Amino acid sequence: QVQVVESGGGLVQAGGSLRLSCSASGTILTANLMGWYRQAPGKQRELVATITSGGRSNYAVSVKGRFTISGDNAKNTVYLQMNSLKPEDTAVYYCNAKRTRFPDMTVVYDSWGQGTQVTVSS
Repeated sequence: QVQVVESGGGLVQAGGSLRLSCSASGTILTANLMGWYRQAPGKQRELVATITSGGRSNYAVSVKGRFTISGDNAKNTVYLQMNSLKPEDTAVYYCNAKRTRFPDMTVVYDSWGQGTQVTVSS
């Protein structure tokens, strides 16, 4: 069973920075896609940023230019550098690791972490 563990959350003032880390373990198969999602109180979980094993990244409009996602395939690890944080970035941040087998598109694993709290004070 693939385990996903996040770290790096915390409390920061508006304008500050945080770096989140996420590692997927329990498999020798590198994730095709890893990403960060967040859920604020009373809201649905939303995509923050994703990155493929080939290095292609995708960002939510709300974080583009402020957040940077990067990955280390050898470690099955992904990072999220968050700069210029705003109070509206406050949420629980979840990491997802997914491996899909091509060409039949079978999902080998699709695992979530427990989440890490990010709180941005104004």
